[in-house]
Amino acid sequence: MIGYIKGKVLNVSVGVLLIENNGIGYEVNCSSSVMAKANVNSECEVYTYMAVREDGVYLYGFSSLAEKSMFLKLITVSGVGPKMGITVLSAVGINELALWIATEDVKSLSKIKGLGKKTAERIILELREKITEDASLTGEVTSIVPIKDEGVVNEDAVVALMSLGFTKTESITAVKNATAQGATSVEQLISFALKNIR
Repeated sequence: MIGYIKGKVLNVSVGVLLIENNGIGYEVNCSSSVMAKANVNSECEVYTYMAVREDGVYLYGFSSLAEKSMFLKLITVSGVGPKMGITVLSAVGINELALWIATEDVKSLSKIKGLGKKTAERIILELREKITEDASLTGEVTSIVPIKDEGVVNEDAVVALMSLGFTKTESITAVKNATAQGATSVEQLISFALKNIR
């Protein structure tokens, strides 16, 4: 499994980079965040996912481990393959995507080209469950997360932040700070937290 490539960009085409590393050229289908930074003859590094299918072997490239992690979650959803996964990530950043999933924003998600309402609903349903389950298995999140005498932290907001790779402590602190600043809805909490957590 090829999980990471660093090398010189030999060619840039629509959604695809040809990256040379030690004399071998890798053709990588990349997200828009990777493509935005890529220039011919410049050095590039991508985190990759290798998909083996009957009609060939394909590499998909991402700008960060967090973006790759979101891609891996997306392709676990019924009806969402690697091509659709990369399309979704190219249409919307992982922070906004996590926000849409956490707030069950089917309308925004279904506006992505090629993604219908039913698939958008499946993504929200299956990923919300998966993120919560993964967090529960590791003991990272409980139904209500208490913080000393500060009351409780919104579970959905904490889970959404953790799905992006932040630790439980970082997520709880960010949501707590957002609440202190007046954020009340899940959308407001996540938006404020993402602006201040990085």
